[in-house]
Amino acid sequence: MNEKTSRLFTSEDRMRILEAVRSAESRTSGEIVPYVVERSDHYEEAEWRGGFLCGILAFAVAALEGGLARAWDPVDLLEVCLLSVVSAAIGMLVVHWVPFVTRLLAGKHRMDFRVRQRAAEAFIAEEVFSTRGRTGILLFISLMERRVLVVGDTGINAKVGKDDWHDVVQLVVQGITSGTPAGGLITAIGKCGDLLVQHGVARREDDRDELPDDLRIGKDE
Repeated sequence: MNEKTSRLFTSEDRMRILEAVRSAESRTSGEIVPYVVERSDHYEEAEWRGGFLCGILAFAVAALEGGLARAWDPVDLLEVCLLSVVSAAIGMLVVHWVPFVTRLLAGKHRMDFRVRQRAAEAFIAEEVFSTRGRTGILLFISLMERRVLVVGDTGINAKVGKDDWHDVVQLVVQGITSGTPAGGLITAIGKCGDLLVQHGVARREDDRDELPDDLRIGKDE
């Protein structure tokens, strides 16, 4: 677990999340797998965009201040080029370290695509598909992108539609944006259990816990 994720999900938080999963699963045959990553991609193309924009801006400012019409001597030109390179490097660092700028330059479609990919990878890696009734559910959270996906196996999708997960997703997103991701996730897990009960994903008499109940922490890409 990286340092930032460990601050957001303390040992106490993780225990509360585990208990929330167990409580929700005690009412249904659904197997809920909460999974969180710090980010789904490093979005290197966004860093290059930020560097290019800062470099061009620095060059344009220097050109305007120095006078576009006059001829520059080699020293002036070297200084402007050096300023542009340094500004480009700073721009790339800003994109890398400031999530808001990363999201802005990465773009919605690219982030949506990468989050879906990471969720699919997590679904397979955690073997959410391996339950007896195909009733596994991946509750996937990508913190930097502020994206949440609920990925159900076939036994879940046959009874619960995609739109039905809207409130579950919103509870997690609200927790992330308010700085309380653990609280949002715990509330969402409870809501997830309610939905499964409402849609007839009933607990069987011989039901058993088939997947671990703890919060999974994915590695950064």
